[in-house]
Amino acid sequence: MPLISELMLIDAFATRPFTGNPAAVALCDYFPGDSYLQAIAAEINLSETAFCVPRPDGAYDLRWFTPTTEVALCGHATLASAHVLGGEAAFHTASGILTCSRGDNGEINMDFPLDPPTAIDPLPEYSHLAPVWTGRGLFDLLIVVDDPDSVKSYTPDPVILSRAGTRCVIITAPSEQPTIDCVSRVFAPNVGVLEDPVTGSAHCTLAAYWGQRLGKNRLYGEQASPRGGFVSMSVKGDRVTLGGRCVTVGRLELMIE
Repeated sequence: MPLISELMLIDAFATRPFTGNPAAVALCDYFPGDSYLQAIAAEINLSETAFCVPRPDGAYDLRWFTPTTEVALCGHATLASAHVLGGEAAFHTASGILTCSRGDNGEINMDFPLDPPTAIDPLPEYSHLAPVWTGRGLFDLLIVVDDPDSVKSYTPDPVILSRAGTRCVIITAPSEQPTIDCVSRVFAPNVGVLEDPVTGSAHCTLAAYWGQRLGKNRLYGEQASPRGGFVSMSVKGDRVTLGGRCVTVGRLELMIE
């Protein structure tokens, strides 16, 4: 029996091909050595490759790898994995049990831990953005500005971004569109991804910040990367439901097991 029974290419947080955030999803019989998983992720060279192994109880073990490292939480590759598995799944991960369920209009809803940021002093590297608030969550640095255009026009410098020492740097602003609450972009050179197209896990922090600031527990966010995508957020205590759609782009065949 082959190690990988299915290897799919999925555009997550997307309603049409070649938008949103691409992820590879590998359905495996078991996890081999970490170096082998990392080599596959480096070969595929997407921001995330997800590896799923079925458990006897019907749930799955799930791990995520960027081209350079394993990460503790990834939203878009979890969404892509649930899509491959039919829209409903429970995943045992480094961040606990993550459950996915079918939502409305083809959306998949993911139950994730909320990651409220804690305020820190402004960082001089980002003073040109005129930040109004700076904070850190469990994984990421959050920089809040007033002007959405400054988020959309920001030119990433990997040297500056890597100095944060966090998994990602999230730059965000309120949206000018009435149906969208916030605009963001996410940069992650420390894990081998200069800009991530649509980052589900970053919205665990965005939902906490914007939910408190706007006094709302249901929000809608735009990640304004060149590919672009949208994430719905529903805050419930210390959890957040993240919603999005997926498009299957292709099936890959691994020639060497």
